[in-house]
Amino acid sequence: MDFFERQDDAQRRTRRLVFYFGAAVLLIILAIYFLVVLVLGFAGLDPLENDAYAVRLWHPDVLLIVALGTCAVVGAGSAYKIAQLSHGGEAVAAMLGGRRLNPQTTDPAERRLLNVVEEMALASGVPVPPVYIMDDEPSINAFAAGYDPGDAVIGVSRGALRYLDRDELQGVMAHEFSHVLNGDMRMNTRLTGVLHGIVVIALIGWILIRSVGYSRPRTSRSGKGGGGAVIALLAAGAGLLVIGSIGSLFAKVIRAAVSRQREHLADASAVQYTRNPDGIAGALKKIGGVPATSKIENDHASEISHMFFCSAVGSFASQVFATHPPLVERIRAIDPSFDGTFPKQVAPVRADEPSRKPAAARPRDALGKLGDTLDPAGVFGRFGTMGSGQVILAAALLEDLPDPLRAAAHDPYGARALIYCLLLDDNAEVRANQMATLERNAEPPSFAETQRLRALIEPLPEDARLPLAELSFPALKELSPAQYERFAANCTALIEADGRLDLLEYTLRTMVLDPLDVHFGRRPAPRVRYTQLGSVARPAVQVLSTLAYVGSSDPAEVADAYRKGMAVLKRSDPQLPAEQCTLANLDKALKTLAECAPLLKRQVLQACTATVAADNKVTSHERQVLHAVAATLGVPMGL
Repeated sequence: MDFFERQDDAQRRTRRLVFYFGAAVLLIILAIYFLVVLVLGFAGLDPLENDAYAVRLWHPDVLLIVALGTCAVVGAGSAYKIAQLSHGGEAVAAMLGGRRLNPQTTDPAERRLLNVVEEMALASGVPVPPVYIMDDEPSINAFAAGYDPGDAVIGVSRGALRYLDRDELQGVMAHEFSHVLNGDMRMNTRLTGVLHGIVVIALIGWILIRSVGYSRPRTSRSGKGGGGAVIALLAAGAGLLVIGSIGSLFAKVIRAAVSRQREHLADASAVQYTRNPDGIAGALKKIGGVPATSKIENDHASEISHMFFCSAVGSFASQVFATHPPLVERIRAIDPSFDGTFPKQVAPVRADEPSRKPAAARPRDALGKLGDTLDPAGVFGRFGTMGSGQVILAAALLEDLPDPLRAAAHDPYGARALIYCLLLDDNAEVRANQMATLERNAEPPSFAETQRLRALIEPLPEDARLPLAELSFPALKELSPAQYERFAANCTALIEADGRLDLLEYTLRTMVLDPLDVHFGRRPAPRVRYTQLGSVARPAVQVLSTLAYVGSSDPAEVADAYRKGMAVLKRSDPQLPAEQCTLANLDKALKTLAECAPLLKRQVLQACTATVAADNKVTSHERQVLHAVAATLGVPMGL
């Protein structure tokens, strides 16, 4: 399956989750109903004054009350957890006691981890996620959490930093990025919220039992009250504990059904991304040898056990309801020669690394290489995935970037200054007006950084500027809402300073500001509304018409490019005139197409690629357009 099929499969699994969840709630309702019937009958508390109540099991009124009450409790429990996770991956990291890693850290192990995460993000086109360290977890484990790539976070245990070398850490991170790209991360986060409603019933049972300890029966009570009511309360609490345990069992079954086979896919994807099976296999072998294995001690570990790289609860051995396949099985899928013997002792590794890649492995002049013309046949394969060549290129790119620019991207003031610099116009008069605007409206530290960094950014190739903007993403997410409002207003002023919207400005807005707008709640994330091409034919025509004009000024070539794109969609709608093909109209059309189902997005992007590659080449300028299109559609596009 490609990226789009995996996304579609993730949505189908979401629908299966609804079915599993509904079946679990139905069984819980029936269990609670029979418990209520037996408890009320035993206590003689018949609301209908029916002497046969204790032996008659069919009470539709009671069933209705139980059903409504159970649905309310389960719904409230799920709603509470979903609200708690509304901030995406950051909420999950906070639950696990994660510490947000300072991008400017000088700790060698933490620095190495950030390098690996940044390489993976740039190679895949995913916004660079914030990284969290679980300092109190000595085991080897990691997770990716969030609803969308824009709100994703990566979490890593302290043991992973202590025991994994760079290749092994890269294999684990490639596994986690696979979950981001395949739609598993969104599914796993939703699963955590929904299933909480099932297990909350056990908590209610525990509360009922404890409440009996605080009650004081009155001696004047009759036999039908007093002691019977207390016993009924104890029985109800014990019954809810048992039913809650059944609910927990259902939750484990659902987690296993939804996530277990996806781990094999993520392992295989990690090998595909890195072309180094020894990396992820080595990490799995070390988990079998480290005394702490992969177990997470945090109290919330069981809730999100399906999100981790390896089993976070209990032993790593095969379990009936395990969220992960057995460790030996996973290793043999990667390394068939593995004999099942784990290392008896795993020593900590040195974290300091003199270079990110051997000199022979990294391409020369990585910044210049980004501007190379792409092979049209491989362009579509860059959507939603990455290859080892892209990972190596990303590592080389990071190494070639001037150190002051990388350092600025990791600082909230510096990150704002970088984006301001990237939006400065080539025209001296317009640029002077933009700087005057910043001097009035930007924070003094950011304005000072803008003045300092201008000279370093101006020599950069245009294609190297987008990765630099992506590096600033975690630092920009650290802004307060008020700071972000000010930053976004300044960016808009810089874009509008010359009265027009150019391609770089549009691309920066779609790749940086649009995801941040969602993160800070300025607008909602797109939701699927369209599954048929006919519903979005007009926006598709707008996009393909605009792309055809971007690639050539020759009328015959423009018409040919548009025709080849429409042939992919199997439509013959007439092309729009050039005056209607503005970036503003393109943006409006793409915002509509962002609400398409994954397989429909694939058709649209295939058509876009065919249009851009109609002349059998994809230039740096055309690649930038495709990046902007993909970013607006919510589809990562790698280097």
